[in-house]
Amino acid sequence: MARFLIRRSLSMVLVMIAISILTFLIFTTIPHPELQFAGRFPTADTLAHIRHQWGFDQPVYLRYLKVMKLIFSGQIVSYSQQINVVQQIFQYLPVTASLAIGAGIIWLLTGIMFGVLSAWRAGRWLDRGLTILSLVGVSTPVFFLGAVLAYYLGDKTQILPAGGYVSLTSSPWDWFKHMILPWFALSVLFIGVYSRVLRSTILDTINDDYVRTARAKGLTERQVMIRHVLRNSLIPIVSLWGLDFAAVIGGGAILTETVFDLHGIGQYAAQSAQQLDIPPVLTITLFGTFAVVMIGAAVDILYAVLDPRIRL
Repeated sequence: MARFLIRRSLSMVLVMIAISILTFLIFTTIPHPELQFAGRFPTADTLAHIRHQWGFDQPVYLRYLKVMKLIFSGQIVSYSQQINVVQQIFQYLPVTASLAIGAGIIWLLTGIMFGVLSAWRAGRWLDRGLTILSLVGVSTPVFFLGAVLAYYLGDKTQILPAGGYVSLTSSPWDWFKHMILPWFALSVLFIGVYSRVLRSTILDTINDDYVRTARAKGLTERQVMIRHVLRNSLIPIVSLWGLDFAAVIGGGAILTETVFDLHGIGQYAAQSAQQLDIPPVLTITLFGTFAVVMIGAAVDILYAVLDPRIRL
């Protein structure tokens, strides 16, 4: 196991270095990059300062080191808004983390439950009903579902808040009420995908030799399902969940945050892109991809715990 951890950690570091180089090249090797970084109406002094600070007047390898130093030392500044980008990201991170963690738990548990029920009653009315619900969930755009929920359950009936964010530390109950609709709107798509993937995996696994052996030993169907079938069928679900959760943390919930006015990392990235503010977009892109890589590595380690054969 130790060798697997070391090997996986080294590969994670190499991938992160490759991603940082690729992201750097995409954002800084365009002609006159200082014009893109300075905002809409830069002055000559601002352009000269950016050119020197970011190393745009130096060879590309020195420029790369300077850009990475600016980002990871927390000195990167948005020239359009005159604010520290890393500080803004950490300010918005609790909002996005609240959305991602709550929705991630909902879509994981509900997707597993629907997938197991569909496989258990494959071909029967319950399976057909859950299949229809899954297809509807996958086909419904997040922004449409969010707008409908915000209007009917928020603005019209005022059962739940239609938008906004209340921090967990200030009022846990208000925080929970404000997050219910965003959690549900974001979860529906993933629930449909996860239930279909798990159902297919269970049906492929349920007739394997080791499952028949477990039945021959006298185990009940419930024991066979939980101890043998479900444990091995969860491997692709764990992989999907890790990548999807990391993508949401990295700004992948732009539409949900915008519809419910949550002011998280995704909405910050969208607003920066609209204003042609490159430093926040660059930083969020880099941090988001790093989150995907690191959580992917954690998922691989969890794989090795679930299935020792993966360590080889």
